[in-house]
Amino acid sequence: MDYIKNIDLNKDLQIETLQDLVSIKSVVSDPVTTREGELFPFGEGVQDAFACFLKKAKELGFETQNIDNYGGHVDFGQGTETVGILGHLDVVPEGEGWSFAPYSAAVSDGYIYGRGTLDDKGPMVAALYAMKALKDAGYEPAKKVRLIVGLDEETEWKGMEYYFARQPMPDYGFTPDADFPALNGEKGMMVFEIARKLPKQSGGLTLRSLNGGSATNMVAEKARAVVNSDSSETYSQIKELAAAFRTERGFKINTKGVGKSLEITVEGKSAHGAYPQAGVNAISVMMEFLGNLNFSSDELNVFFDFYRRYIGFDVNGKNLGCGFEDAQSGKLTLNVGLVHYDKGSITLNINVRYPVTVTEEQVYEGILPTLNEYDMGLIKVSGKPSVYMAPDSPMIKTLVGIYQKHTGDTESKPIVIGGGTYAKAAKNIIAFGGIFPGDEDRMHQKDERISIDRFMTMTKIYAEAIYQLTQEDFTFTEEE
Repeated sequence: MDYIKNIDLNKDLQIETLQDLVSIKSVVSDPVTTREGELFPFGEGVQDAFACFLKKAKELGFETQNIDNYGGHVDFGQGTETVGILGHLDVVPEGEGWSFAPYSAAVSDGYIYGRGTLDDKGPMVAALYAMKALKDAGYEPAKKVRLIVGLDEETEWKGMEYYFARQPMPDYGFTPDADFPALNGEKGMMVFEIARKLPKQSGGLTLRSLNGGSATNMVAEKARAVVNSDSSETYSQIKELAAAFRTERGFKINTKGVGKSLEITVEGKSAHGAYPQAGVNAISVMMEFLGNLNFSSDELNVFFDFYRRYIGFDVNGKNLGCGFEDAQSGKLTLNVGLVHYDKGSITLNINVRYPVTVTEEQVYEGILPTLNEYDMGLIKVSGKPSVYMAPDSPMIKTLVGIYQKHTGDTESKPIVIGGGTYAKAAKNIIAFGGIFPGDEDRMHQKDERISIDRFMTMTKIYAEAIYQLTQEDFTFTEEE
């Protein structure tokens, strides 16, 4: 049964399918209700990508099901057990500074460029065509294969919650939304807000607005503040401070007059929120600079002091009281994804990834004393527990072995990551691909791209994974 040959035969069609999907801007937006009364819970863009994917799956000969536009699945084969492949079609905002239009799916130097090529449209298309290769080869799996399509993985996971409230969970499987050779664990995830109400400002230097970041799970690439003063001398001093800050610290900060106010902008470097050390957080740069100014509001000055002292550029939460780490998964990471000031209050939206031996409650217990000392409000937004599987478990060993067979890489080992995948959405699911060891990770960054060669290798890996996991004699137990 030469299903690998089928993958090579379908290469052009597979690339075309990915390009069609990438050309759709599927950033989650406000719900839309059509004239016919149909609800698109995650906006038109996500719905268009979802419809495109299901349509293509039907054209390839698979049965599909749409669960009220909250998610769906593509089925292959029959069986009392189900092997699940969980992925998503929504993407994070594209940001700026791309070499190619972010939804053009341009091909250059052996790469397909575009938002979602790696996260997660490319791997989802690879899984779909892996299923097609097996089906076309006449393979009849002993267990049902179900490719489950998520639609808001980058935000709140409401779609997957809705889906699993109406559909059974798979018995075991993988999500193609992280790294090879496999992930044997994921840190816990939590999102919370730190907020403080501020009195009305008057006289002297005042803050009119402050905004930064585009998503909780992204390192903020831009931040913008507008300040106001009756003194032109104050504006001159701020401009001089910004110039010195830029020269001495190397940060990209600029000022310019806007009417009777002064605008301050900062440009950082975006990165995935799970790896804040890989970026430069524009919010932290902005807060560091604003902390050097003397605002008329003492409460505002105290807030900037709090940020600089207890958050600042510390991406491991040590200063805030939650600097946990363990041998299995390393250090906690903390990312300030959003900041907003609306004259009545200032709010920070924070994303934390904590070690697999730590609990969400321990993190909150660590930060509360400092927040209470500064009279800060804490709003718990969401949380997902950690996932961990022993690296020598049969599931991990099987998938790693498949990766090694197709790449020749026997050095790379299973890892635990800070990123959160749909492995947290169902039991007995682990993340498996699609970034290869040593390749540049541009998820959530400008110029996201996927190598066409890697795209095809990934498909072959997934085809064999489906084949081996659906053998009658393969068993998975929760005790693993």
